Amino acid sequence: AMIMFAQYEQGGTFGRAADMAEAVTELAKRCAAAAGASPDCLKPLKKIFLDTICQEESLPKSAECCARKDPERNDCFLAHKNSSRGFVSPFERPDAEAACRNYSQHHRPLMRYFIYEVSRSHPFLYAPTILSVALRYEEMLSDCCGGVEEPPQKLEECFQRQAPKVVKPMKEDGLRQEHTCAILNNFGERTLKALKLAQISQKFPKADFVTVNKLVTDISNMHRGCCRGDTLDCMQKREEILYYVCSQQGILSSKMKKCCEKPLLQRIECLVNTENDDQPAELSRHIREFIEDKGICERFTQEKDTLLARFLYEYSRRHPEFSAQMLLRIGKGYEELLSECCQPGAPADCTSRGEEELKKHIYETESIMKTSCDVYKEKGDYYFQNELLLSFTKKMPQLRTAELIRFTKQMTAASSKCCRLSQDKLLPCAEENLDLVLGEICRRHLADPINPGVCHCCSGSYASRRSCVGKLKLDESYTPLPLTPGLFAFHKDLCTREEEQLQHKKQEMLVNLIKYKPRISQEQLSSITATFAAMREQCCQAGDPEACLAREGPELIKRSEKLLSA
Repeated sequence: AMIMFAQYEQGGTFGRAADMAEAVTELAKRCAAAAGASPDCLKPLKKIFLDTICQEESLPKSAECCARKDPERNDCFLAHKNSSRGFVSPFERPDAEAACRNYSQHHRPLMRYFIYEVSRSHPFLYAPTILSVALRYEEMLSDCCGGVEEPPQKLEECFQRQAPKVVKPMKEDGLRQEHTCAILNNFGERTLKALKLAQISQKFPKADFVTVNKLVTDISNMHRGCCRGDTLDCMQKREEILYYVCSQQGILSSKMKKCCEKPLLQRIECLVNTENDDQPAELSRHIREFIEDKGICERFTQEKDTLLARFLYEYSRRHPEFSAQMLLRIGKGYEELLSECCQPGAPADCTSRGEEELKKHIYETESIMKTSCDVYKEKGDYYFQNELLLSFTKKMPQLRTAELIRFTKQMTAASSKCCRLSQDKLLPCAEENLDLVLGEICRRHLADPINPGVCHCCSGSYASRRSCVGKLKLDESYTPLPLTPGLFAFHKDLCTREEEQLQHKKQEMLVNLIKYKPRISQEQLSSITATFAAMREQCCQAGDPEACLAREGPELIKRSEKLLSA
């Protein structure tokens, strides 16, 4: 209840949200005790929540929405949700000592206040994610505040050490939710359904097509409500899906038993992370009927969507080693093949070339991933990220330096995670994780356009987005940065012993260098890098590093400018 009220009325005070949540909870208790005798107990849950908001006076935005009838009333509240940074003042964690004091003296109100703050700051974040992060926050408070009296410094250290366990999962869940909603909003329900069909068929290869298709439809409907920010509808549909999945274990998978025994919140995360079920022993490797069946063109004409969905289902359940995006590309290729081969006058052997093109695509995709992993293993995190910075700064020089470093760092983290996996798990891991980063880049492009090349890749085919971005070259429309005195500034912070800080500083300079000379060759870059390293070593050993860098820095720029002009 608190999540619903805080997300619907972001400008309302904690006291108001707590009172409304208390009123609805009390009504639920009365209805449960009296077996629904009161007329209020017969109202739909959403109407109860919205009526409670509309009974409150002077709530921001409520008057306009409350004047409307359902379902327009709900639509109005959803339209007023705002996830822009700065719309709601950010939650400021009290110092560790105060937090521990509140935890011991006002435990329940403290947790409700935390849920309120997270909910109003993230009005589209799914309720189970918010409840999970609240549990992790409570665990952190219990761990850090539960011992004997600790000095404030020790408490603060404990909070700083444990905070990532609270924040990181929420950010990751939020990113995945934004990613799914962007696919739905930008590429349509058909694309989202195809993606879910591939993923579910891989996870439950023993399940029949009808069961898988029902799950795909239910999950797609759930996301439609979730992505609108309809908190209650999202929660109800998610709970229904969980109940259905756990009631169909015999049909779906033998690996879900432990997950289905867990409490509701933990069950969701557990099921998402469950390994794919084993393939049925009788499942043949090939699906020749989709090519060799003489009536395939008639089926394609009469029931195109069903035929394509069955093909994707059959192909996906046989290939857990492929990424969902690759399976969508294969499905698209099959559709294009039939569109061409089912035309009057098409040669008799038309469909046979589809198999050769499929083999070629699989080989090319696997080769790209293998080459990328070979480079990563050879160079390591820092130098691999530098290679990505060189490539992506040329493709997308309009991105801010901090954005380029952040996106390429995420790609490097994906390589670190996936390149150590076995061959059958590499492709799903690599392309799924890279797709999340590309989705973030595309959302950034929608908010603030980057360039025509990025626009083409982000608005074209979802399944081919990775290969499209991979083929982007130097952005010819970009006007290089001018050489200003502040573009390359050399100060004694270059002499820091903190390796991470130094690497970040050097990467900022690398990005600026490419933005200044986008056509820089690898030889020129290597020469400038070596000269910079020598200057840094010389000046950091000098008695006055700042003075040395002030003297040698401009000389390095002059020599580099001469080299780049040659």
